[in-house]
Amino acid sequence: MQRKTHTAIAVLGALALILAACGGPAPAVEVTREVEVTREVQVEVAGTPQVEVKEVPVKFAEAGDTLKAVIDRGKLLCGGNAGVPGFGYLDPATNQFAGFDIDFCKAIAAAVLGDSEKIEVIATTGTTRFPALQSGEVDVLIRNTTWTISRDTSLGLDFAPTTFYDGQGMMVRKDSGVTALAGLAGGTVCVQQGTTTEKNLADVMRKLSVDYEPLVLADAQATREAYDEGRCDAFTTDKSGLVSQQILLKEPDAHTILNETMSKEPLGPLVRHGDNNWGDVVMWVTYCTIQAEELAITSKNVDEMLGSDDPVKLTTLGVEGDLGLALGLSADFCARVIRQVGNYGEIYARHLGPDTPFNLPRGPNELWTNGGLQYSPPFR
Repeated sequence: MQRKTHTAIAVLGALALILAACGGPAPAVEVTREVEVTREVQVEVAGTPQVEVKEVPVKFAEAGDTLKAVIDRGKLLCGGNAGVPGFGYLDPATNQFAGFDIDFCKAIAAAVLGDSEKIEVIATTGTTRFPALQSGEVDVLIRNTTWTISRDTSLGLDFAPTTFYDGQGMMVRKDSGVTALAGLAGGTVCVQQGTTTEKNLADVMRKLSVDYEPLVLADAQATREAYDEGRCDAFTTDKSGLVSQQILLKEPDAHTILNETMSKEPLGPLVRHGDNNWGDVVMWVTYCTIQAEELAITSKNVDEMLGSDDPVKLTTLGVEGDLGLALGLSADFCARVIRQVGNYGEIYARHLGPDTPFNLPRGPNELWTNGGLQYSPPFR
């Protein structure tokens, strides 16, 4: 099937241009453009996965003032995940979203609105997540999304700092006898559609000269269920995702994750390209959680730290200086975040640490002072 060439139709603010040319003030004009994007949607015919190409028109929201929109609305619209325990999960018992990524949504709400609970999480999949942000359906996307050059340059989006450094892995059944990727020759691998995982899998298997059959599914739940039903011999996604999905399998202990790491997967929030102030807000809220852990400021001692004699702590918490004002936030925005959500270490421990079913070692997600990669620029 031949794909159409992508087109873009810009809606120009003609009145604004005329007034500007006459020297008068230009009114605020919301500018959008429509593009035709190609999405590959899997359908199953007689039990055999097929790929159907559809042309879907999507409206892209340009620039704008997201901070003002969030304040005026009184809540943050956060694109998240509903099916990855530990990161983004809709708990059927409480009908509430929870997880590592969800807490970063809450951190932004605490900084901007003064209340971490003023969020609405909108569940997205691998194929719906980017259009949801591009169109303005959500204000920010925080759901295990890998930073790549193509995504950074072609989607009209910008990545905020990496909140979780990960790598792609492979899960197999313990009784399969498979101990390395080469052992999957001739096998079938379940993989989620619309992710970097698909291409990574193809690249790695090609490099290893391993012939395999991919079974591409719509989302994390469908991928896990297909693997659990025995429709494939292995299941691949980010290693954190495999750990998360393993506890949902019928017999979690019957499966193992291979030692091999197939890729680099830096995961973090995304915002729309062009709204630089909103990008700065999301960036510095993220760094706030890391800076606080570096300074040993926690949700339990943050109010005590307001009386510290350490000028760096006082500046970070907004007691001295007014760094938050340049973002359009209050000077104490970071104190709000830590008081209501906690620092990076607290967020990690709450959802992924030793007291959770996952017990994920921090590894590269340790602070730089502990040999990891998490590092905040100076609050100065």
